[in-house]
Amino acid sequence: MSTPPPPPYDPLAHLRAPDGPQFDVFLQGMVFLDIIFTGLPGMPNGGEEVWADGMGSCPGGIANLAVATSRLGLRTSLGAAFGGDDYGRFMWRTLESQEHIDLSSSRAYPDWHSPVTVSIATEGDRNMVTHGHPAPESATDMIGTPPRSRAVLLDLNADEPGGAAWAHTAREAGALIFADVGWDASGRWDPAVLDALTDCHAFMPNAGEAMAYTRTPTPRDAMYALADRVPLAVVTDGPHGAVAYDSTTGEEAAVPALRVDAIDPTGAGDVFGAAITLGTLAQWPLADRLAFAALCSSLAVQEVGGSLAAPGWGDIADWWHRTRACPDRGAYHAAVRRRYAFLDDLVPQVPGEAVRRAQATIAQLSDA
Repeated sequence: MSTPPPPPYDPLAHLRAPDGPQFDVFLQGMVFLDIIFTGLPGMPNGGEEVWADGMGSCPGGIANLAVATSRLGLRTSLGAAFGGDDYGRFMWRTLESQEHIDLSSSRAYPDWHSPVTVSIATEGDRNMVTHGHPAPESATDMIGTPPRSRAVLLDLNADEPGGAAWAHTAREAGALIFADVGWDASGRWDPAVLDALTDCHAFMPNAGEAMAYTRTPTPRDAMYALADRVPLAVVTDGPHGAVAYDSTTGEEAAVPALRVDAIDPTGAGDVFGAAITLGTLAQWPLADRLAFAALCSSLAVQEVGGSLAAPGWGDIADWWHRTRACPDRGAYHAAVRRRYAFLDDLVPQVPGEAVRRAQATIAQLSDA
């Protein structure tokens, strides 16, 4: 399998060395075919039929995160099971050929069909219906020894007998582990889940998850509790922004969310996590890392969700040019320009052919 081409803009160019890791990020998880409907007045009731204004189809699940890291210029490798059906072939082709993600640790299983999720975005939230079966073999059996990388993005909820042995192997080879966690449908929120943070560099839950696991009353209190467990604790709080504490640098930061008209929040958390990972690997100040992640996620929610919405450096450069040229001199816009002034050092390096959002859809005439 050929090595993905280098991105048009490489934000980690200053860190590259001949003996450095082949990849910046390695990920493992389930890839779903996402079919996304947007612009609905509400969920249908009874036998009602509701027409959507927009629709897209694209690789989802862990692919949301893989596409987000790749579009930000991180050299990304993914270990995932793919079905032997047309959906599986479409997703493999899209991730490898369009998004330039390395799939040498992935495997296609002829007798296993692709998991499918239908996502319906209404009233600023999403409702999902999913069908699928467990992967044919464990991640560790499928991956074996993961490729050397600077970082591993890991879901603490990943259920693998004996733990994710491949992740321990990656850490021993020098990778920083950035962890997230999913919603606990059981409602138990067992604090023992956090014991897995021992080997992690960063933990990036949302406010609800963070407060539930730490038994704390506010996102900031949860952040402090998590900062006792990991060097970098980040807690996202949707429209209220995010807070973080980095014990390796002694920095604490909080940023508000940007004011945007959200179309679909699907995948926004993945984009935020990808941006935090990039900023940390690039050794940016914590406040800049948080602001950059807030920007990337705000760009994502303005488009049809999932991997389709993940922004590239071209989108970021376009936004900064528009923001700087905006004639509005009110306090809000002045604050935004000050908060993102660090982009003045980055955007001039972004070439005109830098990665921008791409449409990946089965239905040729779908609106995305």
